[in-house]
Amino acid sequence: MPTPSDELVLGHDLRSFVDASPSPGHAVAELARRLEAAGFTELAETDTWTPTPGAGHYVVRHGSLIAFRVGSRPLSEAGLRIVGAHTDSPTFKVRPHSDVRQAGYRLIGVEPYGGGLWHTWLDRELTVAGRVALRGGGTTLVRLPGAPVRLPSLAIHLDRSVKEGLTLDPQKHLVPVWDRDLGTEPGLAEALADAVGAGPDDVVGHDLVLTDTQPAAVAGADGNWVAAPRLDNQGSCHSGLLALLAAAAGERTQVLVCNDHEEVGSGSMSGARGSFLEDVVVRLAAATDPADRQAVHRAIARSVLVSADMAHAVHPTRSDRHEPEHRPQLGGGPVLKLNANQAYATDATTGGWFTERCAEAGVPVQHFVSRADLPCGSTIGPLTATRLGIATVDIGAPTLAMHSCRELVSALDVPLMVSALTACLEN
Repeated sequence: MPTPSDELVLGHDLRSFVDASPSPGHAVAELARRLEAAGFTELAETDTWTPTPGAGHYVVRHGSLIAFRVGSRPLSEAGLRIVGAHTDSPTFKVRPHSDVRQAGYRLIGVEPYGGGLWHTWLDRELTVAGRVALRGGGTTLVRLPGAPVRLPSLAIHLDRSVKEGLTLDPQKHLVPVWDRDLGTEPGLAEALADAVGAGPDDVVGHDLVLTDTQPAAVAGADGNWVAAPRLDNQGSCHSGLLALLAAAAGERTQVLVCNDHEEVGSGSMSGARGSFLEDVVVRLAAATDPADRQAVHRAIARSVLVSADMAHAVHPTRSDRHEPEHRPQLGGGPVLKLNANQAYATDATTGGWFTERCAEAGVPVQHFVSRADLPCGSTIGPLTATRLGIATVDIGAPTLAMHSCRELVSALDVPLMVSALTACLEN
């Protein structure tokens, strides 16, 4: 079982990870930085791969990353143990033509990305972060300094109906303010160019999001809670990374996959509906067993994927929205997620396998199912299982305020998740 020192250290490390990752591109860069510090080396998809047993490598495709440690036996004989997560979170994406001017202000044109609790973004100090494409084909990451962006609420004096419920039209009301419109002040394009040391005409494209500038914080009466943006699902990326680094090398190849675009359905070249994980598995199977044309199929049949996302902790004042017999608690350990209609990929075999791994690691297991009269969210689990035909279990760390601008988890769950995922990678 993890010790109190583990909880303190890993809670701090989670906060550091989230603070370094304001966008999927930044999350991938932070994952890569930590992997390289642990001795993993990057492979390009355009390279010829010749991985050797025990070697650690990672591959990047836009806002997604796959890291792996090669097992001592061919994939076709030992299979893989895979932990899957996602790098993206609900936010606002900056539009291509983003310079909006109205009512004497200069604003930034954005559109909602994913299913966020958009009212929680009001009256927060925000900035812009992500990836810009430069003339000549290069790309670079950017995060504008300070807090240049805000979504101000309308004063109650101008809309008394807000007492009956707040309604936000994303086209009209969720347009962040940049500055006054004096006609001479620099706009977002100029600020981006200045931040990357280029001319405004040299920035030829961008993939930018709004992000909260307030650092992740210690919260709760005993200081064991973590309040932060993007915990769904950078929390699982963080736990999966630490598990991969902690896992002892063995016969099986161990994999961490962190996909982009889960919050909008995963339908992209770097999302779980795309070919990224399949491409990597095919290449590893071919490299470790080149004489067997059925190697990849045999490998997948011997493999298990742990889809690690966040899970709904029971809400303290809205417990009626939870299934009465399935109410996960913050700090109570990993949550095994099940759904009769396959919104989660857990079945009897994979759920039992995960429960056994947790028992071996001394980690408690909680359970979540949705109420029968409420719809259920989903994860990369069913999508990856469908594409690869791989046995999959859906799990997650208990969370409050999921999809808010700032979510809440317990630092007590971080070492429990890491221990559980480590056991899954090693067995």
